[in-house]
Amino acid sequence: MPSKLLNILHCVLLTLPTTLASYAFYVGKNLTETGAVLLGGTGEEVSSHWLQIFPAADHSPNSTITVGVTEDATLPGNLINITQVPHTFRYMSMEYSDYEGFPAPLTNGGVNEKGVAVRDIWASNRDELYYMTPDPQTGLQYSDLARIVMERASTAREGVEIIGQLIAEYGYATYGGNSHLIADKDEGWVVWEFAGGAKLWAAERLGPNEVRVSYPGYIEEFPVDFEDSTDYMGSPNIVSFAVDQGWWSRNGTKPFNIFEIYGVQGDEYTARNGGFKYMSQAQLENETLAMVPVTEKDLMQRVRDYRISDDEAGYGQVVSLHAETQPDLIRIWNAPTGSVTAPFNPWWLGVQSIPPEYGQHRYLTKDAASTFLDPDFQLQEATKFAGRVFKRLLYYTCADPESYLPGITTLLEGFEGQSLNDISWVEESAKTLMQNGQDENARNLLTFYAHDRAAKALQLGEAKVGELDIYIKVTGGWRSPNGTQINDAGLGAETVNCLVGLDPDQPGGMALRNRR
Repeated sequence: MPSKLLNILHCVLLTLPTTLASYAFYVGKNLTETGAVLLGGTGEEVSSHWLQIFPAADHSPNSTITVGVTEDATLPGNLINITQVPHTFRYMSMEYSDYEGFPAPLTNGGVNEKGVAVRDIWASNRDELYYMTPDPQTGLQYSDLARIVMERASTAREGVEIIGQLIAEYGYATYGGNSHLIADKDEGWVVWEFAGGAKLWAAERLGPNEVRVSYPGYIEEFPVDFEDSTDYMGSPNIVSFAVDQGWWSRNGTKPFNIFEIYGVQGDEYTARNGGFKYMSQAQLENETLAMVPVTEKDLMQRVRDYRISDDEAGYGQVVSLHAETQPDLIRIWNAPTGSVTAPFNPWWLGVQSIPPEYGQHRYLTKDAASTFLDPDFQLQEATKFAGRVFKRLLYYTCADPESYLPGITTLLEGFEGQSLNDISWVEESAKTLMQNGQDENARNLLTFYAHDRAAKALQLGEAKVGELDIYIKVTGGWRSPNGTQINDAGLGAETVNCLVGLDPDQPGGMALRNRR
């Protein structure tokens, strides 16, 4: 790409008050092979990611939690304390360590013991809302909302109601707008929260015959009398605020369209068909619909899609939400970093611990370069870190993706196939133990199997990294860096996606390779 054009594009991207991060897939229960609702996706942050189980807990009457953003956020804010509920549910999530001005640990979501799963997804707003945001702002931010839904919600609908109540009472703190996709065994909900300090939000129900991809999250036509509908929810001012700002008229002919009114403005932006990254939501939705009846394996393939799972993808996640599932048997698949070069491992809420290799490490953790290790973490830090192992595999794959990626994909799918074949006997055995009053033995079985597969996945990753390390060096494929700056400023601080050819330093680097 000519340097002048690259500089122009770089400047344009830097001026956008958006963060292009995270995506989610929802598949309704009538479109899946087992009748379970499927939810999948990832988070996209320059940060360390680790898997963590949070036990159910009781809290004293005076307990509070700290929420919000700090003065270091893009839109500065003040932290506040809000009341904690008397009891919070058990949940599992991928945690991460840094997003500017958003205190760690953070989460994009996970699944709780009631079978409520949450995904957090970026959803930028029109510029006016960004610049209306008070300085300092106060309220709950995206991670606070995702975590509280997992702690408190018994259904997806209740999760939406909790978000609305919290925003109404405490406000919403943001980097420029955000959304959540919440699901249970029956339905899903897209919740879009808006910048501007006016406590604006809107939500749309997703039914059993729908597929939705949030990339970013979106809502289109929305009834102005939504209070009378069971399929929509929103803040009381979601319509009146748009009228007051002159963004929509009750006397006009245009329908009340949330994306067109509150979303990013410009002819190049549409809710489903472009203006954002490599793949449109419509393309991803159509490719998912083509898989009906969708299986867990199918959704792993969609989440793994190299056009969207790249160096920015901190992990991969797929959750199955079945009717009448015992809490301990709620199943969640996690890849420890971008699933394009990392396997999905099965976990259950009944698993009693996470192996140290999949826990928190200093790699990409905030302040790791400016502080020494806390001795409390010395044994965990001494272990290998699964996220780092599979990140190395991604970087070796990037040396020649045309040659290496197909084989690695086949390898990962074969490994996951073994796990998928085992799921039935593992879960049936655990159910039998529970039916005979041996709940603890059932949890021990689930823990043993999950740990065993996680260990074998790590062995697989290390073996493949070692193989590529030797092969690339012996065959003359090694190349040393030409520059001295290891951190990429890139296009608007976005990383290079070597798998689709977005590399401004290579000839024709902006061309999109249409490999399938």
